[in-house]
Amino acid sequence: MIAKGTRTPRARKKVSLNAYALGELMPARLVEPVDAAEAAAALRAANDAGEAVVVFGGGTLQRAANAPSRYDVALSTKRLTALHDYDPRDLTAGVGAGMTVAELQRALAQHRQFLPLDAPLAQQATVGGTLAAGWAGPRRAAYGRPRDLLIGTTVALANGTLASSGGMVVKNVTGYDMGKLYVGSHGTLGAIVRANFKVLPAPAVRRLAIAPFDEELRERALAHAIDVAHEPVALLAIDGFREAGPPGGPRLVALLEGSEAVVDRATRELRSALGAAGIAETRLLDGDDAARAFQSVLDAYVARDGETSLTLLARGLPSEAAARAQRVRTAIRRAETIADLRTGDVVVRVRENAAPSADDDAAALDRAVRDVLGHASVLSSGAATRADAWGEAPATVTTIRAIKAQFDPQGVLAPGRFVGGI
Repeated sequence: MIAKGTRTPRARKKVSLNAYALGELMPARLVEPVDAAEAAAALRAANDAGEAVVVFGGGTLQRAANAPSRYDVALSTKRLTALHDYDPRDLTAGVGAGMTVAELQRALAQHRQFLPLDAPLAQQATVGGTLAAGWAGPRRAAYGRPRDLLIGTTVALANGTLASSGGMVVKNVTGYDMGKLYVGSHGTLGAIVRANFKVLPAPAVRRLAIAPFDEELRERALAHAIDVAHEPVALLAIDGFREAGPPGGPRLVALLEGSEAVVDRATRELRSALGAAGIAETRLLDGDDAARAFQSVLDAYVARDGETSLTLLARGLPSEAAARAQRVRTAIRRAETIADLRTGDVVVRVRENAAPSADDDAAALDRAVRDVLGHASVLSSGAATRADAWGEAPATVTTIRAIKAQFDPQGVLAPGRFVGGI
């Protein structure tokens, strides 16, 4: 379903553009469309004028891509916040791209439902931005990635058309599932203005187990935890990241969700496994306390405004995550790590220097981490200039360029932000 946008939104003149700066570039103006038609019209106007556009949600994952090669217009989705066609009986909801993840969860919670997006800084992160960045957090091993729960999208394209795919039906087999093409494209193919999801019943019990361990118990603790890794919906080994959950030294963090019987059984099995490794203390948090502590873990994945740190993410096998994290800490003494024992992700954070040479320092740290982990992508960096966020371009980059040329032949959407300088 394709329709032409008609109304052109007015540029916002009195709003500071500093919040929309990327690297050393700042847009000449900001537009804040109030609906999908205005978003499409804004892109058509920019395309006709040859102006480069970057789509902004909450900005929490903007540093997970390269700075644009040029930048004229910031298109904010902050006014696209409607909850469309939410039917709790069918477990489906249409969401405006500018709605924050926290707002969406609050709306769903009224009907004892939720969506496992696992967005860092959920009070600020938007649904559209989370999808555009391709973010998939620790709970994806249990619930699937956000794109797996996506059943439809509406996207404003560079030429001013609105393209819809999927719908509000969980099983929709008509045509290609084009909506998923925009997930992880960082706004280089179009601006997501609406997303339709399959939502889930909220678990009756949510519990977070935190088990600190001494360095001499590390190997045994992780080995025993892996034995029961199928029970928690998330299982993380954290070194550093003092703001992530209750502060302390090295610690295991396990999120348990389900019925009371399921969570109680999983708690007993986890405590038994850790006890066999010599860990006597396991702290338990339930309900809202568990949710807040787990959100603090997610928040640690990205830098907040004003923070100077380099954070990278490397994918891998769950069985190798802890060992890979250990190799990074051995190679870089000030590295902090989160090893995801269910998904295989390794997150590495290194505090950058506040000195003017921080850019060079960030690039050196980036190379050092990638030397140990292989391919890694940048989640955030406080440096204004740094190494390519994507590392070496994949073999598929030619195909990606061809898709970009079809969707955005003028190259006005987030130029230079994606892999291979796309």
